[in-house]
Amino acid sequence: MALPPEKKMVYFPNMTSALPASSGEFRKVLWTGLYSQVVLMTIPVGGDIGEEVHTVDQALTFTSGTARATVAGVDKDVKAGDLVVVPAGTQHQFINTGPTPLILYTIYSPAEHNTSSVHKTKEEGDELEEAGKDEPPEWSQRSKAENKKKGEHP
Repeated sequence: MALPPEKKMVYFPNMTSALPASSGEFRKVLWTGLYSQVVLMTIPVGGDIGEEVHTVDQALTFTSGTARATVAGVDKDVKAGDLVVVPAGTQHQFINTGPTPLILYTIYSPAEHNTSSVHKTKEEGDELEEAGKDEPPEWSQRSKAENKKKGEHP
């Protein structure tokens, strides 16, 4: 069982310019905190994230490639350098429309996935989610008041 993160800086240099042009995984959790989670995603050419609705807020920063974003029924072309915010409860889909993999990192608040999740493909991620094997840690779903009682929050 994963423990809450240490109270120290976590540094990812050059996130918007130095990520690889391709990655071996569809989804890889980079860090999970008490109230948020950072996840790296690679969407293959012609691939998509999957039409979905989360119970958490999500901010996606695109670092390579192009996509068609559909959020709450509104379409928008997005590219490297763009940021899209998807409020909790909002239907969304991102489709890679370019000739190269779509690379992005996303911040969920609170966490959406297990702290050690690495999904090689969208299908693998979907299967694990449906089987209940990609759940965020209990401590990442607690309120600030609960974390204060447990000494996790100042």
